[in-house]
Amino acid sequence: MTRLIKYAEPYVYILLLAIILLFFQATCDLSLPDYMSDMVNNGIASGDSSYIIKTGFLMLGVSVLSTVFSVSVGFIAARVAAGMSRTIRHDLFCKVETFSNAEFDKFSTSSLITRTTNDITQIQMLVVMLIRIVFYAPILGVGGIMHALANSKSMTWIIFVAVVTLLIIIFVLFSLALPRFKSIQNLIDRMNTVVRENLEGMPVIRAFNTQKFEENRFDKANRDLTDTTLYVNRLMAVMMPSMMLIMNLVTVLIIWVGSNQVSAFKMDVGEMMAYMQYVMQIIMAFLMMSVTFIMVPRASVSAGRIADVLRSEPSVKDAPDAANIESCSGLIEFHDVSFRYPGASEDVLHNISFTALPGQTTAFIGATGSGKSTLMNLIPRFYDATGGHILLDGVNIKSVSLHDLRKNIGYVPQKAVLFSGTIGSNLSYGDKDAEEAALMSAADIAQATEIINEKPEKFGAPIAQGGTNVSGGQKQRLSIARALVKKPQIFIFDDSFSALDFKTDATLRAALKKETGNSTVLIVAQRISTVMSADQIIVLDHGRIVGKGMHADLMKSCGVYREIALSQLSLEELA
Repeated sequence: MTRLIKYAEPYVYILLLAIILLFFQATCDLSLPDYMSDMVNNGIASGDSSYIIKTGFLMLGVSVLSTVFSVSVGFIAARVAAGMSRTIRHDLFCKVETFSNAEFDKFSTSSLITRTTNDITQIQMLVVMLIRIVFYAPILGVGGIMHALANSKSMTWIIFVAVVTLLIIIFVLFSLALPRFKSIQNLIDRMNTVVRENLEGMPVIRAFNTQKFEENRFDKANRDLTDTTLYVNRLMAVMMPSMMLIMNLVTVLIIWVGSNQVSAFKMDVGEMMAYMQYVMQIIMAFLMMSVTFIMVPRASVSAGRIADVLRSEPSVKDAPDAANIESCSGLIEFHDVSFRYPGASEDVLHNISFTALPGQTTAFIGATGSGKSTLMNLIPRFYDATGGHILLDGVNIKSVSLHDLRKNIGYVPQKAVLFSGTIGSNLSYGDKDAEEAALMSAADIAQATEIINEKPEKFGAPIAQGGTNVSGGQKQRLSIARALVKKPQIFIFDDSFSALDFKTDATLRAALKKETGNSTVLIVAQRISTVMSADQIIVLDHGRIVGKGMHADLMKSCGVYREIALSQLSLEELA
């Protein structure tokens, strides 16, 4: 919470203005019982109608003034809360943008979405309540006590009894509700996870007829959240009738005690009514504070979750003396590189050493889980190697700024990702200034021309979120075209041809060879036909290099490669 207080600093002066307005509002509210007492004692008792009308209009004017102050403070509270939320949301999003894959593994996607939306909304609602009530209620409560004591010190014990009773009720309710408040946000995370998995995996769910199972899974997550929320709300629901009961009992007590004092000529009727109003204002001040306290525990949990993200330092970041490079030749060298995931007990890559030369294609093949994609993730520094060194043109990539390193890399991930927009906006993602001719050239090489030509809008054809309105093969071809538009010196294709048929795959690779003649090309593939023509093939098995060379050599010297090759093609086809 302390870390988030800094977001209120730009609004210090406007907050001071709000406090001043609240002070005037409380002064107006506290003056009304005095006017009422004066009207009863000097107007009604004497039958002076002109005095009653004059005092009535004065009370009406004070009420209108109080309303103006209240509306002004409400406007200020809304502006401050919305401004703070906007700034926090911006900083949170920018922080997430700096995260490496390790941080995304730590904070799940669903949790980050919840923190950026629901948690910030909790903070925003609390800020509004703090400004409108937490500043106002103490002024009203303290002022009420001072005015009540000024009217009658003999009934001070009534205020003491009422306040102590209120505090006991508030303490009991919050001691029961606070532990549940802490779990609500985690339950929202859980429900978001289930919903996202169901929406993204709907075709699989329908194919396996597991709708009922998924409904039960969602129902459990939903019911857990509902039960916890209902428990908290039931506890908080007890507060209002309890306050009203105390308020009414105190009113009866004041009338009983006050009537005796009026009978004994120790107090006027107007003073008794004013005293009653002041005690009601004191109780209302505590009631307003208690309503705010309902939101404090949950908002505090939300603030802690937001602060966890904001204070998380990315494990992959620029070195203090990071070098800037405008261009590179694309020479990549791995020297005894090892890697293990954060929290893992053993390495997933062991002593990887190879050199990828510009103008050549280096292919990686191996069984599922052998470490191919992990190896590719080390080059653009989505993760940092935990052992050994990776060099780019003889310079350790940890000494190169992330921006310049990634600027020289065209990366096509294993799972093709398209953004909502158009075909043109997706292809020009790496080069916003690319002309339509450059986009068409990249599409030709990636065998994506037919995708564009079959759309009436051409490059203006819409792409849905996640590319759900195009097929898997079309997404891969558009992703490859996007990397080609960037014209980098290093191309990384992480199993980017898996959804293509053999003919399209062969045609695309042939066109790619001509386009990337001087670039360093790294290809991860499961198909032996995709890697056969590579200048260098590296075979991985359980995170270790078990073979390195060209296709013909590996067929003779590497049993793992030979086994993979024969499982896909015949000897005649492999020759």
